[in-house]
Amino acid sequence: MLITIRAIVPMGRHAMNTLQSLPVPLQTVLLLVGSNVFMTFAWYGHLKNLATSPWYVAALASWGIALFEYLLQVPANRIGFTRFDVGQLKIIQEVITLSVFVPFAVFYLGQPLKWDYLWAGLCMVGAVYFIFRGA
Repeated sequence: MLITIRAIVPMGRHAMNTLQSLPVPLQTVLLLVGSNVFMTFAWYGHLKNLATSPWYVAALASWGIALFEYLLQVPANRIGFTRFDVGQLKIIQEVITLSVFVPFAVFYLGQPLKWDYLWAGLCMVGAVYFIFRGA
């Protein structure tokens, strides 16, 4: 599995050795966090940076950013699937997505911090409980 990462995301030998030395759950989470940063910029960054550009310019820019998302997300899921089932991977992804999105929305896009984010996070805690309770 880790050979796949090396082929997809070229890193220095030290960085790759460091990643490989981490437990599988941590490798998975770190790669998914990186993936989500790219995903969030791909999906929402154009609202700030390309707001006056035609939609197809924003779409092309988003696709270019999304490539880097997939270069991290695919290895993350392949590595994670050696330890988690697909439902667990999905819930991990969703928790990370909310954890990345809220600071992005507040600090980058200047959106107000809402109580709804807290309530959504609490729902995610419930989702984590139910998906992992049998593990």
